[in-house]
Amino acid sequence: MNPDYLHILMFAAAFVALLSGYHVALTLGGIALLFAGLGIAFDVFEPRSLIFWPSRILGNMSNQVLAAVPLFVIMGVVLEKSRVAEDLLNATGRLLAGVKGGLGYSVVLVGALLAASTGIVGATVVTMTLIALPSMLKQGYDKRIASGTIAAAGTLGQIIPPSIVLIVLADTISNANAEANQAMGRPPSPVSAGDLFSGALLPGLLLVGLYLAYLAVMAFWKPSSMPARSKTADADLGIETPSKARTAFAFAAPLTLILAVLGSILGGFTSPTEAAAVGAIGAILLAGIRVRMDEANPGILMQLSFAGAGSLILLILTVWALKLGWVGGLEPDAPPSAFFTGSVIGKLYAFLICTAIAVGTAAAVFTLFLTKKLQTSLNGAAEITSMVFLILICAGLFSIVFRGLGGDEFIEHMLVNIPGGLVGALVITMIIMFLMGFFLDFLEITFIIVPLVAPPLIMLGADPVWLGVLMAMNLQTSFLTPPFGFALFYLKGAAPPEVDTPDIWRGALPFIGLQLIALLAVVFIPQLVTALVK
Repeated sequence: MNPDYLHILMFAAAFVALLSGYHVALTLGGIALLFAGLGIAFDVFEPRSLIFWPSRILGNMSNQVLAAVPLFVIMGVVLEKSRVAEDLLNATGRLLAGVKGGLGYSVVLVGALLAASTGIVGATVVTMTLIALPSMLKQGYDKRIASGTIAAAGTLGQIIPPSIVLIVLADTISNANAEANQAMGRPPSPVSAGDLFSGALLPGLLLVGLYLAYLAVMAFWKPSSMPARSKTADADLGIETPSKARTAFAFAAPLTLILAVLGSILGGFTSPTEAAAVGAIGAILLAGIRVRMDEANPGILMQLSFAGAGSLILLILTVWALKLGWVGGLEPDAPPSAFFTGSVIGKLYAFLICTAIAVGTAAAVFTLFLTKKLQTSLNGAAEITSMVFLILICAGLFSIVFRGLGGDEFIEHMLVNIPGGLVGALVITMIIMFLMGFFLDFLEITFIIVPLVAPPLIMLGADPVWLGVLMAMNLQTSFLTPPFGFALFYLKGAAPPEVDTPDIWRGALPFIGLQLIALLAVVFIPQLVTALVK
């Protein structure tokens, strides 16, 4: 064995082990320790390098960006378990009743709203499949169009902020940017999750527009494949039409959450972590209200939850007004907290509004606890969060050993010497990431591949935010691509028996083409990413 090629063998061994079905995190950690031992035996790896692993774990624990991950996960899981998505889809379908392709449009719009309020792809695809696919098939939709629309709409959570993908990518890209700047002797220029959120917004909306345009063309060209929903569909199926208040809540709940979370981040009023905390509390309040709506006598718990939700909205509006200078009496550069601590009126206002939020949240938590939704939500959130951070920890060990064996120098030399400079290196990187997306989850690619390829690409002149959005869109496309697209597996697992795998594959192909169009648009029009980045 030639020790000079241990880094290549290490990467190949990890890839084969992951394809064999072993646990991702333990595979990365085990392969790293195995090749660290081989490197020590061949005297090509310095064992003292492993000392950096505990400090890297400590750095992850204190990373404020990554602290947003469990909060966004809780927000998404709580909304999923409380049937807010189901209400939104049904309300949108009724709103577009009588329009050819109306249910398809509803699926795309609801997918975009869920993406902006949950950011969890697997949960969104499964939820949409269970709720929308049976209705679309009963209405007479072509199985391919129905399944393709749901799979594509579900993957919007990859690119539309706030997204778990964008959060972990932001941390990885920020580290890669710092490494590249250090290698070039430049001062550090941090990349925040808010920058990536801002950069991904227009490409995400572009994808939504392309999906809707494709469905409009299909509804015109093949109207029989996307028939209009009968305005009496609920009555025909024996479903009671919900009240106007229930319908209004179905739209108001996710829109309010999006405005509170995403609006605060893009407006520069809060950090992603602070916005995630607001989103988690808001999701619990909305879920508590939604659960109580199913009861004949909602009682005081629903009223308290409503008061808490209203107080949270009022607090957010107050902070926005203070940041925008709409409230007088503050120094020019004073933070919003000065209003709440600088006078008796401000302190009383803060006490009352925070007390209302706390009491409303407690009432919502008690409601979710009584209906067993709190336990299932927290269990699901704990599983997802544990998976993310265990992979992150073991990927850190993998990265240390791979770099110690010279793997980072090999990758950098290969990319820098590819013909075509940045364009050639970017094309090769995108192709590799796209193909790996067939077999590996976005977390493995983000934690293993991105730290290796991003620094040399940034050194070649790639804007880090633009590069991060391109990578997120690439991973989103691979989620849809047969035969190994993860979204297709999620959909097949929850789909009715009459929907075959070939139907799902053929239905996804047009949307893959639309995603490639959007990806090329971002490549040739970088302003789609950089226009909103401050």
